[in-house]
Formats: sequence, structure tokens, C-alpha cells
Amino acid sequence: MSAADALSAWRLLVSDASAPYRRSGRFAWHFARGKLRWDPVFGHVLERGLIAPRTRVLDVGCGQGLLASLLAAAAAAAREDRWPRGWAEAPVGVRVSGIELQAREVERARVALGSEADVVCADMRSAAFPAVDTIVLLDVLHYVSAAEQDEILARARKALATGGRLVLRVGDAASARRFAASRWVDRAVAFARGRGFAPIAGRSLAAWRERLEALGFAVASEPMHGATPFANVLVVATVASPARRGSVA
Repeated sequence: MSAADALSAWRLLVSDASAPYRRSGRFAWHFARGKLRWDPVFGHVLERGLIAPRTRVLDVGCGQGLLASLLAAAAAAAREDRWPRGWAEAPVGVRVSGIELQAREVERARVALGSEADVVCADMRSAAFPAVDTIVLLDVLHYVSAAEQDEILARARKALATGGRLVLRVGDAASARRFAASRWVDRAVAFARGRGFAPIAGRSLAAWRERLEALGFAVASEPMHGATPFANVLVVATVASPARRGSVA
């Protein structure tokens, strides 16, 4: 499949994944279209096969459930022989559960997705993490303190068996200018959602890696900010060994 064909297939996936949000209102639909099309992480997740077929996925801080909708659209595309050749195997047979703090986002997700996903309104700092194959945390950990981040990562590790995968996008605080831009936008988003100007807890990519490796993960990372000025990094952590004694709360 040529690059042009792959781009056409991706745009159709975005359209398919956005369409259910018409039921949730114009804002939800337009947000879904824009976020899926312009945020590079979603296409990357599919192209690289970070969500394996026939797995259980927990999306923490899932918002209005865009990842679940995209995975459902991807599975439909594969069944209809529209999956781009050269991409990893399509995520067919995936079951997604979501945790989201904002009740409005949960309602949008439930109206749009119906039985495609199970989305609960809860705080990731206290919500139970069921046993799953993959846990996704995209752009959410910086809204809680460093100690709370560590506790969430530890609970994620407990929910994953050997070979399980943690997919998270974080800001690299070592990239000072880019991280400052990320922090400004994140504070604006928090304020718009009624949380005030909440502090943003960041750490360097090296520190993220150190913490994850202490929990027994093998860690890979790459920039995931696209054309934006932000310090976003995608971290893929795979359970490789039991956590070191005392490292899991």
C-alpha cells in the first residue's frame, strides 16, 4: 500500500471513529475528529500494534473514549479488508474499559460507544485497576503529584502479568522549553475543566524510565509531539520481571 493509500485509509478510520460522537453532540463530534486526526499518538498506536488483538485494555483518563472508538473502527476496517498493508495486525477482538474523572466526558463516551466499552466515572488515584493485558495512560499523570504518580504506576504493574504492556505519554521535564509550553497548556486545560490552576508534576524521561524499571518493566520511548512545541514522549513499558522488593506499594 502506498503512502497515499495509507493516508486515505487513516482518514477513513478517523471518520468512522468520530461518527458515533454525533450522538453525543456537535462538540463531542468535532473534538473527536480533530483530536484523532491531528494527534500523532493514535495513528502510531495502530500502525505499531501497541494494542494487540484479542486483549483486554484499560484506558485510564480515557476522556470521551476516543481510543475505544478508534479500536472498534479499526476492527471493523480489518473485517472489511480495509486495513493498511504494512501496519501491524489489526486490534480485532479487543475489549476496552475506561476510567474518567469528568462526568460530562463519561456521559459522552457512554452515549457514543454504547456496549463497545465500559467507562466508569472515577478518580484514577483510587479506582480499582482490573487485571488486563494493556494499560493506557495518555497525558494524565502530570495532573497528580509525584507520589501519586508512583502509586498509580505501582497499581498498574500489579494489574499486568508478565508480557503485559503499559503505554503512557508523558512530558520530558528535561526538555525545558518544550515542557514549559506543555505545562502552560495543561494548566489552561485544568482551569477550563473547573480544577483551578492545578500544579503540574513533571519529571525527566530518565526519571520516568528509572521508576518503571524499578517496577520490573522493560522500557522503550520515542518523541510523540508531532509538529507541536510540546515535550511529549511515548513510553512503552513491558512487564519483564517481578518488581524489586519494596518497589510496589
